[in-house]
Amino acid sequence: MNDYERIARVIRYLDENHADQPDLAALARYVGLSRYHLHRLFTSWAGVTPKDFLQCLTLTYTKQLLRNGKSVLNATLDAGLSSPSRLHDLCVSLEAASPGEVKSGGEGWTITIGFADSPFGRCLVGESPRGICHLSFVEADDEVAAMGILKGQWPRARWQRDDAVAGRLANQIFNLSTIGRASAPLRAFVRGTPFQVRVWRALLQVQPGKLVSYGELASVVGQVTAARAVGSAVGQNPLAYLIPCHRVIRETGVLGDYKWGPVRKRAILTWENAPRLAVDGKRST
Repeated sequence: MNDYERIARVIRYLDENHADQPDLAALARYVGLSRYHLHRLFTSWAGVTPKDFLQCLTLTYTKQLLRNGKSVLNATLDAGLSSPSRLHDLCVSLEAASPGEVKSGGEGWTITIGFADSPFGRCLVGESPRGICHLSFVEADDEVAAMGILKGQWPRARWQRDDAVAGRLANQIFNLSTIGRASAPLRAFVRGTPFQVRVWRALLQVQPGKLVSYGELASVVGQVTAARAVGSAVGQNPLAYLIPCHRVIRETGVLGDYKWGPVRKRAILTWENAPRLAVDGKRST
């Protein structure tokens, strides 16, 4: 069991029992660790203590993040930063496959794929000549199936397995210190409908540590009555974490579903908020 799996067990327990406000001793007993070891492990991974994480699970805190996300998103768009060339999140430039590229099925391309460790478990990364074309979280017994799904998207491409390349890309993607740096943007390449691409580009405007509702996202893409369609586009996101669909929640403040699991969604949001919590002086001792 790796560190993320241990943290996931704690998160799942907190999620199910947060109303009881379990203390560190109860959490340590649940995962079979000493209080000291659990406190050190959790704080090292998440950047906040288990006590701080409990705060992140409260509805009031989630609603506050949602309000902040809306104001930030509106301000960003009002400032004219909606152009794909100005996407700020992780310095990602997002390009969409042309109809001809989709029809060719990747013919003449070599796509490099590999598995790497991330703060949220094992992930599968795919890089095409046009940029990162796939990122998903996988379980150990799903690796073969995950590769099959990716290969089915570009059936005529040549495939090259290189876990070292995947590890390098994962390090760039999940390194929080790279956020906001424009010197070395990550190139992302997606295949999707024009509507899906619009939704994914809008998602890239939601800053780390902020949240946005499905309804707000629908308004941003000019389809105020299409929250359900927006939800479908969010669910079809081919680039886990890189296109931050984990930052979309329901209007009520409920986090909702996540393609790669609700526990992982909570873990990612907490992990992203940890530096901001520390800066704000809210970290507990």
